[in-house]
Amino acid sequence: SCKASGYTFTSYWITWVKQRPGQGLEWIGDIYPGSGSTNYNEKFKSKATLTVDTSSSTAYMQLSSLTSEDSAVYYCAMGHYSNYVDFDVWGTGTTVTVSS
Repeated sequence: SCKASGYTFTSYWITWVKQRPGQGLEWIGDIYPGSGSTNYNEKFKSKATLTVDTSSSTAYMQLSSLTSEDSAVYYCAMGHYSNYVDFDVWGTGTTVTVSS
């Protein structure tokens, strides 16, 4: 989850990205809390589900059917547009480890 504060939650996109050790950032998808509109990387459409709870200014990402390939650090970020490259406010990241 990603809890926002200090700005109007419903006015900015929330994006989620994945980073595996030694690799670059991989865009998973994003969601606009004001409308609930979502965009997904085709690769993650069956893996990730993005939702928001506007009452608590919290964004959620649920991952399904975890495998070792899902082991990574996952970041959320916020920005004006549906494009994480332009985002300059980032969460600290959550490490997910899937053991076989």
